[in-house]
Amino acid sequence: MKKWIWIGVVAVVALFFYVKYNGFVNKEERVRSAWSNVETQYQRRADLIPNLVSTVKGYAEHESQTLNEVTEARTRATSINLSAEDLTPERLAEYQQAQAGVRSALGRLIAVAENYPDLKANRNFLELQAQLEGTENRITVARQDFNRAAETYNRAVRRFPANLVAGLFGFERKPYFEASEGAERVPQVQF
Repeated sequence: MKKWIWIGVVAVVALFFYVKYNGFVNKEERVRSAWSNVETQYQRRADLIPNLVSTVKGYAEHESQTLNEVTEARTRATSINLSAEDLTPERLAEYQQAQAGVRSALGRLIAVAENYPDLKANRNFLELQAQLEGTENRITVARQDFNRAAETYNRAVRRFPANLVAGLFGFERKPYFEASEGAERVPQVQF
């Protein structure tokens, strides 16, 4: 009789480990998928930048400093390769900082375009600007999806008794996207 009880206990424990381990794998894959979507949207933005820069360049040749800043920001941002396995708070902060540089440089580029009425009316520029705005929205959605996936995963990793399985098999918490430094300040608009 005792033998069957022990076999039953071992079977329940084995089933528990099996279910929890596979649950962590599924949640971690969801985080990886969400991260891939974030990278895809950032790549879409990076792919639009050369077209936007060349369109503006034709109208604003003497604005070379702004154009160079946009190009350099894009280069810095695309040089950081961060995979789902490398997601540490420090690496994610570095990645976010590079992407914030791109966003800031693009903002200056759009501001330069305001000084050129012909450029603002140019169909190619308007289409690129609309695509860029859409891409920024997609980036926001992808980041939110990533944070939701990371939250679900992190919650599962931290809950007892599943945290014992997570610790045993090396499942660690994932970082979140956070607001950029200075985001709490309201931007000044000057006319």
